Amino acid sequence: MGVRGLQGFVGSTCPHICTVVNFKELAEHHRNKHPGCTPTIVVDAMCCLRYWYTPESWICGGQWREYFSALRDFVKTFTAVGIKLIFFFDGMVEQDKRDEWVKRRLKNNREISRIFHYIKSHKEQPGRNMFFIPSGLAIFTRFALKTLGQETLCSLQEADYEVASYGLQHNCLGILGEDTDYLIYDTCPYFSISDLCLESLSTVMLCREKLCESLDISLADLPLLACLLGNDIIPEGMFESFRYKCLSSYTSVKENFDKKGNIILAVADHISKVLHLHQGEKKLEEMLPLGPNKALFYKGVASYLLPGQKSPWFFQKPKSLITLDKQVLSMSSDPESKQGVPMCTDPEPKQGVPTCTDPEPKQGVPTCTDPELKQGVPTCTDPEPKQGVPTCTDPEPKQGVPTCTDPEPKQGVPICTDPEPKQGVPMCTDPEPKQGVPMCTDPEPKQGVPMCTDPEYKQGIPICVDPESKQEVTLESKQGVPKCTHTEIKQKLPVGADSEFKLEAPMCIDPAIKQQDLMHMEPEVKQETLVSDPEILKVARAHHVRAESYLVYNIMSSGEIECSNTLEDALDQALPSQAFVYRPVRQRVYSLLLGDGRDGASTCPTVKEWFVYSGNPLRHPDLVRPLQMNVPGGTPNLKLLWLNQEPGMQVRRLDALLGCLDLSSSREELQAVENPFKALCCLLIYLFVQVDTLCLEDLHAFIAQALCLQGKSTVQLVDLQLDYIDPRAVQLGSLLVRGLTTLVLVNSACGFPWRMSDFMPWNIFDGKLFHQKYLQAEKGYSVEALVEQNRSRLTKFHALKSVVCKACVKENRRIVSKQHWRSHQPGRWGRQGSGSHRTSSGYSRAGQGQHWRDQGPGNRQYEPDHWRRYPSSSGLQLRVPDNSA
Repeated sequence: MGVRGLQGFVGSTCPHICTVVNFKELAEHHRNKHPGCTPTIVVDAMCCLRYWYTPESWICGGQWREYFSALRDFVKTFTAVGIKLIFFFDGMVEQDKRDEWVKRRLKNNREISRIFHYIKSHKEQPGRNMFFIPSGLAIFTRFALKTLGQETLCSLQEADYEVASYGLQHNCLGILGEDTDYLIYDTCPYFSISDLCLESLSTVMLCREKLCESLDISLADLPLLACLLGNDIIPEGMFESFRYKCLSSYTSVKENFDKKGNIILAVADHISKVLHLHQGEKKLEEMLPLGPNKALFYKGVASYLLPGQKSPWFFQKPKSLITLDKQVLSMSSDPESKQGVPMCTDPEPKQGVPTCTDPEPKQGVPTCTDPELKQGVPTCTDPEPKQGVPTCTDPEPKQGVPTCTDPEPKQGVPICTDPEPKQGVPMCTDPEPKQGVPMCTDPEPKQGVPMCTDPEYKQGIPICVDPESKQEVTLESKQGVPKCTHTEIKQKLPVGADSEFKLEAPMCIDPAIKQQDLMHMEPEVKQETLVSDPEILKVARAHHVRAESYLVYNIMSSGEIECSNTLEDALDQALPSQAFVYRPVRQRVYSLLLGDGRDGASTCPTVKEWFVYSGNPLRHPDLVRPLQMNVPGGTPNLKLLWLNQEPGMQVRRLDALLGCLDLSSSREELQAVENPFKALCCLLIYLFVQVDTLCLEDLHAFIAQALCLQGKSTVQLVDLQLDYIDPRAVQLGSLLVRGLTTLVLVNSACGFPWRMSDFMPWNIFDGKLFHQKYLQAEKGYSVEALVEQNRSRLTKFHALKSVVCKACVKENRRIVSKQHWRSHQPGRWGRQGSGSHRTSSGYSRAGQGQHWRDQGPGNRQYEPDHWRRYPSSSGLQLRVPDNSA
């Protein structure tokens, strides 16, 4: 994660970059300096997960009550000293970083194999050095934080960019995370989560200015350095020979530094002493061995530029476009304009990327203006508003957005800036998605009304309202180019001249790029979504940004989703991977969101699934088609499910949810189950119908742990000790938790018929407790012993078991004891015939003794025209897709 080798370099070679700070003191200083402004820390939640997960046990599926308690303590500690936290989560994987994502997933597979080998050898949990975060931790952390009243946001692109942008534009106290990319972004201070002492609220601040001083480069050079060293976009090996050439000519090699440290020093020295000589005169490709990687390299450098910032290393004029992955990358930097880009901290403005760190910046914070202007970037002015704050305007300046100096602006919404220039950072962005987070803020960030000005329209359009607002309506923007959100906008907004662009036509573009340029680039820049209804996409996007849904917007906007590693034993031949177990559910969700192509195969959409499972090299995504739902009255319309507030619609939403799980026939029985066990029963019915290697003892363990959990405190769960660790129980725990994340997807897609709290794991699952009940059931404990001799629990146990077993019988699935299998079905625990798939060549195999896990990896299409049952080798039935039609 981040820049290759930079974390080690900072720790060993330049320790003076790290300064111990105290958040309480920083917050007090911030309040004194900015009266009325709440000190705010932006938290990169994905970086913090492994530091938040403090429970000793992690192997059994997660200690969710303990984890929730740890999160509560974390939030309380900051709230007690008056610090507000804003949490950001990754909402998608960018195409440029897909290779890196795959590389990490494959590495995780090897780690998981070692974990299971250790469990089988030692029958205990490995040490913390082999720690692997429980499945679904990121997903459920979002909802845990929301339950704790925290502002939680999900990104529309890589989260680190949105974190850095938010921190800069909202004058935040700093960023809390663990990613060296935050040393490269020119944003607010960066604090380390790994060095945080919660009791004293002290941690380490990593200073990018001191890093530049040590390397003898400027802040504007850091993105160039990061790409030459390698990061998540630029493979480390791309410039390996170049780095060694720099090292061979570097005259100040320090013997006491390691090789990687000297390489970083050598590359920085080359930038400072060689590249700077020709800066502004030669293009980067004339000074560096970019070769065929030119576009990727420029994109990598541009990915660090926050809204309004420019790089002095971009020699190209704005009209010079580089196209990569159907995205337009504008190198919007005039060689003459770099002289006019003020820096708050660097005494040499010619090399500056605008920052916002000087407490009294005389030059103000620059905004984005017409790149054609040769006089640089105008800045925010002194509290005396004599000159105003120029904004990003139309090629015709008279059509610009009025500034704060206009007492009664006639056009659009004025850009709001505080007398303290740091707090007003109005921006306008290029079509490049990573520069599309324009903001305009007040000392209270929630009141910021960001603006977006399209050259075709004379009035500014507000872009982002309070993320917590339930009424927010957001115009979809798949590539991160902000469109429009406002509670008062009822009518449909124009989205571009070309109807082919649908919602992907940029609404806020560089004025230097003419409309005909975009038309000319149409084959590359057109980004069609799988759903054309703008109203539905706005709702899906709003839920996504507010972290209220899971995967729904990704499916509808890009038709591409991913799921990381799960603790699954690659050598276990009896239990299928969760990727396959829950695939039919996802397929029915695709049908609900995208349609099932019943009007002809040619119109049937395909979703790209990047799901990790044993044997999948992840070279290509699995191409998965929707599966027709069986819902009373037919598949409901999304507008009815999502927007219709009539009382009867809640019934339709529940019907849709049960239809996704293929449990419509058990509706009445499930209605009688009380919360939070209703969701658990649905999941157990689905699991036991899908996986015929699950036995009665497994069902007893699942139900008993959920019932006993209700009466246990967090302290009791912490003190619970296990006799040993069973590898099958480990996988079953992860399988159930992945089922809960699937319920989050289904509930989101169906318009939230259930409360999310009904299937949050801290309410119905505990890893150690399940493991204890599993081991007890394996030893033949009675049901009374499993529910700890509690009469009330015993009654509920039999009621829940009856619901699950009756529903399974309706599906011709009889749940029997493992002892019964061993005596009557000797081959039961072998490899089951239960898989089918369609290969890329079109050859179809169905029900021919192929296991779920052996469906084969990558680039194949799943086209379940109908679902029927095929006999397994044990003689029992499994539900698999019929591809023979």
